[in-house]
Amino acid sequence: MDAGRSSQLGSMKNRMSVERKSERELVVTRTINAPLRIVFEAWTKAELFQRWWVPKSLGLTLLSCELDVRAGGAYRLMFRHPAAPEPMAFQGRYLEVTPPSCLAWTNEEAGGNGQVTTVTLEERAGQTLLVAHDLYPSKEALDKDIGSGSTSWNDESFDQLDELLGSATDME
Repeated sequence: MDAGRSSQLGSMKNRMSVERKSERELVVTRTINAPLRIVFEAWTKAELFQRWWVPKSLGLTLLSCELDVRAGGAYRLMFRHPAAPEPMAFQGRYLEVTPPSCLAWTNEEAGGNGQVTTVTLEERAGQTLLVAHDLYPSKEALDKDIGSGSTSWNDESFDQLDELLGSATDME
């Protein structure tokens, strides 16, 4: 994600803003058009998560989604892309789970830069303010992800989350 785009994105209603806060930290902010409780559920229930996380425009197929959402629990996402000969796995472990306001996890996929992601959620007038902090092990690791466009954040995913949660009156 080009950090220079953050001002353009931030000026649109409910668009994602991206800011590089330090040499190692990327902060993403987005308002989600749903109450806190169901936004948290969409992050922690595999049957919901798999319906919004993968941007449709990327051409990826989510083959499996395993989420053991508890401190010390693990996640594993398996993707296929038509241009890749083998499926790709993304995995890590949850460091903190504080319902319904905070999730923190490691990013341990092969070849990844090993950042730790912390997502905080705050309800505001029936909507949820989402703030995600990616803390990278080095300046070079963050530079590499920004340069390749491979940071974890995509406004399309959040649009899909809004669409999913907007279509549900109660997600129990």
